Amino acid sequence: MPAAILTNSSDKVRSGAPIAFLDSGVGGLPYLQWVRVHLPEENFIYLADREHFPYGPKSPDKVFSAVAGCVEKFITAFAPKLFVLACNTASVSALERLRRTFPAQTFVGTVPAVKPAAECSKNKRIGVLATNATVHAHYFDSLIETFASGCTIIRVPGPDIVNFVEKKFFTAAPEEKLRVIAAAVNRFREEGVDTVVLACTHFLYLYPEIHAELGGGVRLIDSREGVGRRVINIVSSFGPRAQAPAPRIPGLYLSGGWSPEPQYAFFAEYFSLELAGTL
Repeated sequence: MPAAILTNSSDKVRSGAPIAFLDSGVGGLPYLQWVRVHLPEENFIYLADREHFPYGPKSPDKVFSAVAGCVEKFITAFAPKLFVLACNTASVSALERLRRTFPAQTFVGTVPAVKPAAECSKNKRIGVLATNATVHAHYFDSLIETFASGCTIIRVPGPDIVNFVEKKFFTAAPEEKLRVIAAAVNRFREEGVDTVVLACTHFLYLYPEIHAELGGGVRLIDSREGVGRRVINIVSSFGPRAQAPAPRIPGLYLSGGWSPEPQYAFFAEYFSLELAGTL
């Protein structure tokens, strides 16, 4: 994989230029939250690409086209200093092509945490809960070959979970949350895994329920800290931050020209964001 740090123009890394987070929906918001806590002096913007949600069933070409359109919109409107693809599907399907298409931009991807899972698994039986696109991606195969060749990987797609989180998370009863994860949890139990990788950012919202249903003997792993540390390192490489205005409240933007659905107001409030409109 090419290095994430590219040569940046002085305009691109100007003080106050935001860090942009992109996802098909709200899945990447926990990633923004992690980075925001650790880089409180930075500005942030987020785009939920509801116009093309979900990415999981789409071909790599269609995912690339959708994400590239989002990148172009953010470059035009905000000139971000850094792009975070807070979406496993977008990263495994489009990250390398985005770097070639936008060589002046810096991108950080989110990929399944296969390496740390292989390192911590005792019985070398690892479950991966992901979208259809990630489960079948060649990039995912290469991750397994490189970092987990001695492990048995049980791949479980969870498209229903993605849709559930995006559209029903704040209104669902506890039993509905358990019902939507039941098939995946049962499969992992049957396979005797001791480690499960949450390889779609949307699944983090149901972390407590998945962890409780799998039991304390199964470890859940996600990539929030790994991605966040990468962002911190890249921002540090830009050099000392000149004095700039105080950080603004991060804006949550939506693709598509229609009015925001009610759930996005809930997500914005939950993460202390401004529901800033559409792009």
